[in-house]
Amino acid sequence: MPVTVHTVRISTHGRYLFEPASSLAESAPLLVGFHGYREAADAQMERLRMVPGSASWRLASIQGLNRFYKGRGSQDVVAGWMTRQDRELVMADNREYVAAVIAEIERSSGPVRGIVFAGFSQGVAMAFRAACAAKAPVLGLMSLGGDVPPELDHVALGRIPVVLLGRGTSDELYPQTQWAADRDRLVEAGVTTESVGVEAGHEWNAQFSRPAADFLARLRG
Repeated sequence: MPVTVHTVRISTHGRYLFEPASSLAESAPLLVGFHGYREAADAQMERLRMVPGSASWRLASIQGLNRFYKGRGSQDVVAGWMTRQDRELVMADNREYVAAVIAEIERSSGPVRGIVFAGFSQGVAMAFRAACAAKAPVLGLMSLGGDVPPELDHVALGRIPVVLLGRGTSDELYPQTQWAADRDRLVEAGVTTESVGVEAGHEWNAQFSRPAADFLARLRG
């Protein structure tokens, strides 16, 4: 008899980090971050915290469900967001996961009246997918070093009012041609797009944190 492939739906547990706003005000907006491949939620939380002014936001860094050890003999746990296998099912799982995290934050720290999503590398795709599926008002999105997911059409992307689209000038993993194509897609979808090139490779550094701070300040205002 031939072998057949099946999938089964189960519940699982995800991990996220949360830091309340310094003002402790329930009205503080929410900044949600997504790490890159082979990273943990801690890495993206540090990136969010290094953005000047981010202390006035509620911060959340969500970790990918696909966890593994960083390398042979390492005890450091890292994660990724998805592979090509069962792609559509995993994307649906991730959307539900992010929605559950945001709902839990609302229960514990008050209603979310505005969200900014922020992604680095592989986490950029997650930031876009989460923004397009969010129930709470989306204020904007910050991305660095990753491309816009191909499955999102202009209607879905049009739900995002403004995007800070960043790239390191020497980033070989996110070439300039892809950056330009992503910018064109966003503009065609009616998204206000601010392209920022920083002197860096595939990394989030202080040069990107400065325009990110200005971006958040404008959205907060």
